[in-house]
Amino acid sequence: MAPNGTADLAFVNGRVATMDAVRRWAAAVAVSKGQIVAVGTDGDVGGLIGSGTEVVDLAGRLLVPGFQDAHVHPPSSGFEMLHCNLSEAYEVGEYERIVSGYASANPEDPWVIGGGWSMDVFPGGNPPKDILDRVVPDRPVFLMSRDGHSGWANSRALEIAGVTRDTPDPPDGWIVRDAAGEPAGTVHEGAFVLVERHVPEAKPSDWVDGLLAAQRHLHALGITAWQDAIVGGSYPTLDVYRQVAATGELTARVVGALWWDRYRGIEQVEDLLAAREGSRVGRFAATTVKIMQDGVIENFTAAVLDPYLDAEGRPTDNRGTSFVDAQELKVAVTRLDAEGFQVHIHAIGERAVREALDAFETARVENGSNDHRHHIAHIQVVHPDDVPRFRELGVVANAQPLWAVNEGQMLHLTIPFLGPERSSWQYPFASLVRSGAVLAMGSDWSVSSANPLWEMHVAVNRTAPNAYEYGGGTGEPFLPHERLDLPTALAGFTINSAYVNHLDHLTGSIEVGKRADLAVLDRDMFANPVEEIADASVVLTFVDGERVFDAQRPV
Repeated sequence: MAPNGTADLAFVNGRVATMDAVRRWAAAVAVSKGQIVAVGTDGDVGGLIGSGTEVVDLAGRLLVPGFQDAHVHPPSSGFEMLHCNLSEAYEVGEYERIVSGYASANPEDPWVIGGGWSMDVFPGGNPPKDILDRVVPDRPVFLMSRDGHSGWANSRALEIAGVTRDTPDPPDGWIVRDAAGEPAGTVHEGAFVLVERHVPEAKPSDWVDGLLAAQRHLHALGITAWQDAIVGGSYPTLDVYRQVAATGELTARVVGALWWDRYRGIEQVEDLLAAREGSRVGRFAATTVKIMQDGVIENFTAAVLDPYLDAEGRPTDNRGTSFVDAQELKVAVTRLDAEGFQVHIHAIGERAVREALDAFETARVENGSNDHRHHIAHIQVVHPDDVPRFRELGVVANAQPLWAVNEGQMLHLTIPFLGPERSSWQYPFASLVRSGAVLAMGSDWSVSSANPLWEMHVAVNRTAPNAYEYGGGTGEPFLPHERLDLPTALAGFTINSAYVNHLDHLTGSIEVGKRADLAVLDRDMFANPVEEIADASVVLTFVDGERVFDAQRPV
């Protein structure tokens, strides 16, 4: 408390969703030196308000714990925001306009780079090089897809990269070719590296600018902590985080997931240990390892148990790709678990989910139980037999809810190639919760919007927010039996994601003794129909009781 026994900051006259163990509600909160010192009624807090107390009159609005994103890519998303950013558009004409405008405004850039295009805008999910050749004929262009699994290149970029009709497909991806066998402009999964490695390396300051731009964006959405799902690897993000944390500019709490290089073996663990040891700076620590186990369904690289179907509904011979051999995955996860790492696995297809669970089971048998809080991200298709295993093995289900809607990509690039039974296994949020699993949530931004309120809207309604740009959707709820209630969805972005981040002793709920990481919404979304969740917005965000976003004035 302040010397005179008063609080530094008080919130009064509102609704407080504490998200504590019994989900108590309150009306007021007091904060001193960044710590919550009182939670209760206006009367409970009133005695702590003095002449030096900043008082926020909630006026019936909702105060929640600061949101936490359990799977997000801020540096690259911010970098994309500052370059050729297609993520806010959803049609070919708009893509042409944005690319042309960016190229004209940045004539000094040797390459036009950026991303954010959606696969379902193009036939088969494959944008052609001809569009880019037309708008930027004189320079190479390389743009990553919204989901980060595919690249779109013009002829000049393919020429520089030496990608021709004779270039073989890598084992973990492929080059889309036209009827004559020439590269058509799209490169999927490991094939995009063929072009990406020729893109001039960005300056470290560009990455710093990208991270700070991303942090401002995330704070404006009420996000106070996150887990960055790719730190290190081919990106200089580990050093960027350490630099920004050392200067005090990193106001969010961040857990970094160090990248597992699938082209290397178990020997890389020593490098990961060294990276972890040197990572603890300010509010940042890289205590997790991220393993990409498969690709995505839209380009048929997600690892599935039964073959994909073709356009006529007939089985093919393709079961997708396990980027890490299932037995090697068991060895890697067991070693990482023994070294005290949390393991964060990308798994989209039901085979990849099963392989991840099998690896965690092996680690548990070999090493015994622990509190590492391993998690599987995306969990798009989960075989019903594997749903209860999350709880049994103590593995957190890390969901990205905004994808669980009837939109163009789902209707045209997913369901037809999975078939009806397997399509019904997608995004089983309610089933996982009923089985006792811990369900955390993230956005995978910039794959989709970072807005937690939009994500929660979909988790509860299984329909898209009106404001979010989806194409080709039906508006019908997607597998409505997997809907969540609002308190469960809110827990996914607060206390449960804090649990994943090993921050639940500090944040994730509004309780005496915890840090004052808080967000104020413009309304009490619990008092309105659930169909209006996405209409809410954040007006104030605090970290350690310090204002990091104010809708009324720039911080």
